Amino acid sequence: MNEIVAYFSSIPSAHRALILAGGIAFFWLIESASPFIRFKYNKWKHAGVNIFFTITTMVVNFCLALILLNTALWTTKHHFGILNWLPAFNPWLSMVIGLLLLDLVGAYFVHLIEHKIRFLWRFHLIHHTDTYIDTTTANRHHPGESVLRFLFTTLGVLVVGSPMWMVFLYQTLSVIATQFNHANIVLPKKLDTVLSYLIVSPDMHKVHHHYVLPYTDSNYGNIFSVWDRLFGTFKTLDRDKLVYGIDTHMKPEENSRLGNLLRIPFQKYRSPGT
Repeated sequence: MNEIVAYFSSIPSAHRALILAGGIAFFWLIESASPFIRFKYNKWKHAGVNIFFTITTMVVNFCLALILLNTALWTTKHHFGILNWLPAFNPWLSMVIGLLLLDLVGAYFVHLIEHKIRFLWRFHLIHHTDTYIDTTTANRHHPGESVLRFLFTTLGVLVVGSPMWMVFLYQTLSVIATQFNHANIVLPKKLDTVLSYLIVSPDMHKVHHHYVLPYTDSNYGNIFSVWDRLFGTFKTLDRDKLVYGIDTHMKPEENSRLGNLLRIPFQKYRSPGT
């Protein structure tokens, strides 16, 4: 535990960038060699759009990073937040509780309200317009959504009372998890099912990217699957029935052109079908 705390307390920015780039490269190679779906698309062109949004997410997080850092320092200094109010117990258990709660507030909850509040859905919609789900889709977030997700991560840090090393650990696990569950790969069905009781597996998250309701409004989790199961938002769908995208934006000129994707939040709202 001491080694984990020491490393993530001062993890170099270069290491964080390497984890992000290395994860994309790792899953890119696997899905290229043995894809779940053999898409008929220009993989590099598709990746270019998604990597643009990955970069804008990184820029947003970098510009606002001081807010997150000061929030974590404040909770530690003032013993604020759930972890600081609990009695002292095994540090490993404390870490797991902290990660679970950060995932609840910083991922599950914000994802849920993005689907429920029309104004927020306009920004999150860009993520769902992708009709070729692969590992590069993981960070396909409109800059406006990136700001919102950052704010909820900060709220999670405040509520949970997370020290900065735990925040860095959570963000690292989050990056790896989202690249994994978006990757165009397929696991043995039994293995995927077993994993889905603990973490968000590829099959579980792919259901969320099915193009119509009610499947779009399900499986909101990022790292841990417990919240979807606990709050009744968990759904399954046979692999051969999956259709990626969102029914309101299935035309290529709307879902694959960068200029239009940036404008979608400000265009006329379209009601999804079922």
